[in-house]
Amino acid sequence: MERVVHPIEVESYRRMRARLDTSHLPLLTRAVVERVVHSAADLEYATDLVLDEGELAKAHAALHAGAPVVVDVAMVAAGITGLRTVCRLKDAKSGPGLTRSAHAIRLAHEQVGPGALWVIGNAPTALEELLTLDASPALVIGLPVGFVGAVESKAALRASGLPAVSNVSEKGGSAVAAAALNALLYQPVSPTEEKS
Repeated sequence: MERVVHPIEVESYRRMRARLDTSHLPLLTRAVVERVVHSAADLEYATDLVLDEGELAKAHAALHAGAPVVVDVAMVAAGITGLRTVCRLKDAKSGPGLTRSAHAIRLAHEQVGPGALWVIGNAPTALEELLTLDASPALVIGLPVGFVGAVESKAALRASGLPAVSNVSEKGGSAVAAAALNALLYQPVSPTEEKS
């Protein structure tokens, strides 16, 4: 099913592109940067995001081949358009040295196994927990927000060598994490991806 774009979104992108030149960016990188900037109305994301076109291409192929998508909170799931996601937060419990968000990531990992796309926009502890697991992710969108642990967890993600989308600052959140995933979801599958 082809996505119908509302005229307000078309105009919003036109105005954003009048203020931000992304024409030099590769296709998927441009899609993610623009959708994140658009979701937050924050042009600074264009220089704050850290991502790799090759990793995005592999994640795009995995997503469109039906790889599971795991989210840390229901707000991230709510922002992802037309796609079933896994969120185990309602089943999770906190304990000594373990937040509810971290426990939810453990539960989700047990459920989906390797090869999933992980979208973390709320809890730095969820991202930290993911990095302790042998998740072999297709992609980690690690954009938790906050003044405690967010910067550090995103730096640890980048240092891990896992395929990732992250940012350097404290900024992030459910809307921008969902937007990054939606950017990949909305990009059509190329003929070369269909053959592989």
